[in-house]
Amino acid sequence: MTGHKLIEWQDDLSVGIDEIDSQHKTLVDIVNELHQAVAERRGKEVMQEILDRLDEYTRIHFATEESLMRIFHYPAYETHKETHDQLIDQLRHIRKDFEEGHGGVTFELMQVLKNWLVKHIQHSDKEYTPYFMQGKLSSNEAPKSWFERLWPWGARKESRETTE
Repeated sequence: MTGHKLIEWQDDLSVGIDEIDSQHKTLVDIVNELHQAVAERRGKEVMQEILDRLDEYTRIHFATEESLMRIFHYPAYETHKETHDQLIDQLRHIRKDFEEGHGGVTFELMQVLKNWLVKHIQHSDKEYTPYFMQGKLSSNEAPKSWFERLWPWGARKESRETTE
C-alpha cells in the first residue's frame, strides 16, 4: 500500500501477547487499506471487498478474544463482549448502507474506526492481559498459536510451517 497510513502500529498498541498483537496488526492493515481506497476513490466493488474482509476478520478476532476470555475466566467478559457486539452491529449497518447506496465510506467514518480500534486496544484489551498471562498465554510460554489451538483448520500457512 502506498500513501499515508491512517494508523501506524506502535508499541503502545501491543497487549504483549503475540497472537493477539498479530491479529490487531491485521485489523490495522485492513483499516489502512480501506483508508487508502477512500483516498484513491477506488470503485464500489473494491470498497465492498475491503469492508467484507474487515467485517469477517473482526468477527474472527473477536471470537478468538472471547474464547480466551471464557477459558481464562476473565471477569469483565460480558462487558467486553458488549463492546465487540456494538462494533459488529455498526459494521453491519455500514456494510448494509454501502450495499444499498445509502452511505459511503468517508474520511469521517475512517476516523471513527481508527478511534474505536486504538482506544479499544489501548484500554479494554490491555485490561485482559494480566488474566491471560496468569493462564500461561504469554508470548514466551505459548508454544504455538492460540488461534491454531482453537481453530486448527484456520491456521496461517507460515504458522503451520514453523510448527512442523
